Amino acid sequence: QSPNYPDDYRPMKECVWKITVSENYNVGLTFQAFEIERHDNCAYDYLEIRDGTNENSPLIGHFCGYDKPEDIRSTSNTLWMKFVSDGTVNKAGFAANFFKEEDECAKPDNGGCEQRCVNTLGSYQCACDPGYELGPDKKSCEAACGGLLTKLNGTITTPGWPKEYPPNKNCVWQVVAPTQYRISMKFEFFELEGNEVCKYDYVEIRSGLSSDSKLHGKFCGTEVPEVITSQYNNMRIEFRSDNTVSKKGFKAHFFSDKDECSKDNGGCQHECINTVGSYVCQCRNGFVLHENKHDCKEAECEQKIHSPNGIITSPNWPDKYPSRKECTWEISATPGQRVKLTFNEFEIEQHQECAYDHLEVFDGESEKSPILGRLCGNKIPDPLIATGNKMFLRFISDASVQRKGFQATHSTECGGRLKAELKPKDLYSHAQVGDNNYPVQADCDWLLVAERGARVELMFQTFEVEEEADCGYDYVELFDGHDKTAVRLGRFCGSGPPEEIYSAGESLLLHFHTDDTISKKGFHA
Repeated sequence: QSPNYPDDYRPMKECVWKITVSENYNVGLTFQAFEIERHDNCAYDYLEIRDGTNENSPLIGHFCGYDKPEDIRSTSNTLWMKFVSDGTVNKAGFAANFFKEEDECAKPDNGGCEQRCVNTLGSYQCACDPGYELGPDKKSCEAACGGLLTKLNGTITTPGWPKEYPPNKNCVWQVVAPTQYRISMKFEFFELEGNEVCKYDYVEIRSGLSSDSKLHGKFCGTEVPEVITSQYNNMRIEFRSDNTVSKKGFKAHFFSDKDECSKDNGGCQHECINTVGSYVCQCRNGFVLHENKHDCKEAECEQKIHSPNGIITSPNWPDKYPSRKECTWEISATPGQRVKLTFNEFEIEQHQECAYDHLEVFDGESEKSPILGRLCGNKIPDPLIATGNKMFLRFISDASVQRKGFQATHSTECGGRLKAELKPKDLYSHAQVGDNNYPVQADCDWLLVAERGARVELMFQTFEVEEEADCGYDYVELFDGHDKTAVRLGRFCGSGPPEEIYSAGESLLLHFHTDDTISKKGFHA
């Protein structure tokens, strides 16, 4: 320290220190305090430090002012210091610590660092090459993961790919595309430690950048997820591994595509459907696409509908329907599902017996089927549900009064009463089998009834229901009778069709239950 420290140093002082430490070490010097008369060139009071044994050794620096010098390390085992004060201004001076400094990185083991060793004064720290990051032990290096990605296309892999990913990793990738773009994620390979609720290792994909954005899915195991497309121009991918089992991980490609539908509905009059690299316009039920591929015009008044859900409207909707019009809609749903019709708006010429303008709904494929209702007036009717997978609608207007008409949504509900015949019939777990997994939180009952004196035979063609040891989550349950008080023939879950089932009597009840988490492909019987 300077003479008289911590009081002001004396004027006209010159002090020299020669510091020597053991061979094969360097001298380390750190300052605790520093206050020497300030001058641009340190011409008055100053501290001079040289890398060696005397005043002719290489100069490290002349120091004055109030800023502490950076830590200093000599290149040999000696350091030379000189403090000088003139005859005028005096300050508090300086206090410094010196010590023998070892270059741990020069040792044969590289300081214990796997990749790079960075020597620091009095210590050292390990560092990693680009693309790697320090492991929990602060010495080993492992593949880095996560980050902000702004390219239109790219690849994401688990850390260490194609080797097994390390334990205790948490990687977050935030993919951001330009406005009006959507991001799609396609997995090329997928292998994570898995259980039914993805409790251990998993990857989560969300639309948005935060951890509470819309969740598309939480994935684990070995089943490759379907292609996922974001709702917006950004996507969050989070990978977590626990401290036990590790697998090979995943390799996924992301690509961004402009969503032409996000601006002015793509110029479409009704609906705009975005596709990769392009888009198409689509019309609501009752209309067909104009030759210009954007506008919609009224369709013929006889329609056959095979989609699981959609909108049905009276002709010329939302304007008044024309006079002298007869329109029919034949709706066919997936076998085993019941057609449901829900009215959103309803305004048809009023009459006590609906003798003028009216809408008729039939429980089957034609007007010869049992009628579910003959409707008119301004009151929105209650939903109508067919007993099977077909429903027929007929709208008739007379020559006089016209009204706005109706708009209704057709959808499907599971369950129902099915007649078993000699010719095999199909039964599907849900409306979009093959396209989507079955819905969560469903309870469906199908009553299969044979002719008097006959039995019901049930054969599963495909079967994939969430697996659990006791089939406590999602399951198919069969009862040998009309209801659940009958003898239970079994409860089934997992993959692979159950054996053929025969009823003892004329009826068989099939109950399908799903919980609120994992869903699978379902079944076809």
